[in-house]
Amino acid sequence: MENLNDILRELGISKVKLAKCLGVSRQMIYNYLELDDLNKWPKDKKVILLNILGIKSADELKKIKVDTDYIMDVETRINSLFENTNKSEVTDSNAIFNGLGEKQKELLHNIVDELKERLDDDKDEMSYNSMMYLYHYLQTMKSSKELNYILAYVSKAAGFTKPNEFVYDDEEQFVFESIQFSAMNLYNSGATSKTKIAETHKRFVNQIEQKMEEKMSRTLELNSAKIQALKELGYTEINEDNVAEILEKIAEIQSRKVGE
Repeated sequence: MENLNDILRELGISKVKLAKCLGVSRQMIYNYLELDDLNKWPKDKKVILLNILGIKSADELKKIKVDTDYIMDVETRINSLFENTNKSEVTDSNAIFNGLGEKQKELLHNIVDELKERLDDDKDEMSYNSMMYLYHYLQTMKSSKELNYILAYVSKAAGFTKPNEFVYDDEEQFVFESIQFSAMNLYNSGATSKTKIAETHKRFVNQIEQKMEEKMSRTLELNSAKIQALKELGYTEINEDNVAEILEKIAEIQSRKVGE
């Protein structure tokens, strides 16, 4: 069963995803994986797993070689299995899916499942921090096209996407992935050390601190303009009735400073 766990990990099949495939709870998956022989699984669940893995018996587990083609084949079989299930689970009555197309609903459903699994243990600070960073990543994506390229690189490196598939700008994505690949090879080679790259990291820190100072300065400037706008208009707070007028006054105040 250790071999099965390794295969599932290499395929990127989480306990939540496997539970969904087999139609059981996540706790039941843990129980199944603690068994020392796949043949001890309930027959119907074993058959589903064998079909997903593309084999006919538990003996063939040792012959499985997880490469890009195999990962793509397994994903195709899982997607086919989910096709009808998701249609019944993801309905328009669920508010979070309102206004989304079918494939968007399915993707969101899978993302929520993955996030839920990682946040399930409230004592797991590493998972919490990783998901918090992921949230920050999502918030920042619209400001940098390179963040999309990073996602594509990770998907390719993990074997989920074909290496020569480019869904963004072909040339830019090609260059970015090549540089990223070189950087990862350098990192994994052990040829660098903290001492050698300390100056580079220092420039990184300085750049971030400068951006934070600029952001703080803009925030203080905007807050000052807001206070001045409220004072000039004779208001004590912003509400639905006066928000448009106050925003217009803030813009006017800021334009005065530009002309000074």
